[in-house]
Amino acid sequence: MTPKEVRKLNDEELTVEIDRLRRRHFELRNQAVTEKIEDVSQFAKIKKDIARLMTEQKAREAAAASA
Repeated sequence: MTPKEVRKLNDEELTVEIDRLRRRHFELRNQAVTEKIEDVSQFAKIKKDIARLMTEQKAREAAAASA
């Protein structure tokens, strides 16, 4: 997910996307324990996407608080 895509999402979509990615990260961790994962780079990609979304969410909260 690119920063431009993140900025296009509304507040509700941000929350839904964060929840979806957290569930996906949890599923990957479970798979890592029970079976072999072919693409381990997914862990880093998902964590970076979550961080991007949360950063945008916090920035919007800060902008709303200061306005």
